[in-house]
Amino acid sequence: MKPAFLITIDTEGDNLWSAPASVTTENARALPRFQDVCERYGMKPTYVVSYEMARSPGFVAFGRDVLRRNAGEIGMHLHAWNSPPIRPITSNDNACGPYATEYSADLLQEKVGALTQVLEEAFETRMTSHRAGRWGFNGCYARALIAHGYKVDCSVTPGVSWQTSKGRPDGEGGPDYTGCPSEPYFVDLEDIRRPGPSTLLEVPVTILPASPPIVDRIRESLPRRSLPRRVLNRLYPPLSWLRPDGRNRSRMLRLLQRVQEQGRPYAEFMLHSSELAAGCSPRFPDQSSIERLYRDLNAVFAKAAELFAPSALTEFATDFVSVARPASSANPAPKDTTAPSSS
Repeated sequence: MKPAFLITIDTEGDNLWSAPASVTTENARALPRFQDVCERYGMKPTYVVSYEMARSPGFVAFGRDVLRRNAGEIGMHLHAWNSPPIRPITSNDNACGPYATEYSADLLQEKVGALTQVLEEAFETRMTSHRAGRWGFNGCYARALIAHGYKVDCSVTPGVSWQTSKGRPDGEGGPDYTGCPSEPYFVDLEDIRRPGPSTLLEVPVTILPASPPIVDRIRESLPRRSLPRRVLNRLYPPLSWLRPDGRNRSRMLRLLQRVQEQGRPYAEFMLHSSELAAGCSPRFPDQSSIERLYRDLNAVFAKAAELFAPSALTEFATDFVSVARPASSANPAPKDTTAPSSS
């Protein structure tokens, strides 16, 4: 049986890297072209959706059509700093972009519940898949998801630490995923970076080591922020993501081949919706860069169609759970709205 090919799109406002004072959603206009390419190769993307996009009439109409035709999935993508209820925890949450995990457990629970309701009303379907904004995820967050009926998360980036990326200026930064599994696992609610007995399935983004061992040894001998190390990282990236950056087509194609050869159960591609629209992200600033991106997308999706079976995220999770936890032994948590304890 072929492994699954998953496409996850962080569906959010325009150019959020620049922390705009007001968020626009012009990139919603670019999504039909992307969806057409996905369908050309039989792919079923999962759009994990933020609050502003759930309030965008253009995106809602697009998403409803995708669901009506069973051509993809809608999930949740929480940007806690601008997703109601709004209770700031810094002098300017919009500029700082605090991680959801930096808010209180009670407020995080409210935010998860509120956005879930907005999405379910907009798209008239249950929300079961999720990715955290800025990759910020922990046990408290996982409990909130389980309480609201979520089945699968894809926030973990194996081998990557976000601790140097600050949310709250006085905070500890983002999570450290350097030791996390790179294949699916049910999270431990005491530490979501390891397997445990919960009902929430983690499906990490496909990120694998990319450099020869000798290059890694040289890298570790160089000061972290030195120019030689930065040059080495550019020439020999330590990790390979299944995520386009405008110059990594060959690395992505090799990564697909490695996933298939290693017998992994899936490959998970990711991109931001804003990266599909010219001028809505720093990586793809103009139409010529978008055209290069689409050449890369066509090459990657064509290769994936040969090696993999397309799947939406919850569809993959359902199949995985049916094998990993047969019905006779499964004990799913009921949906409720009780506040989770801190973790």
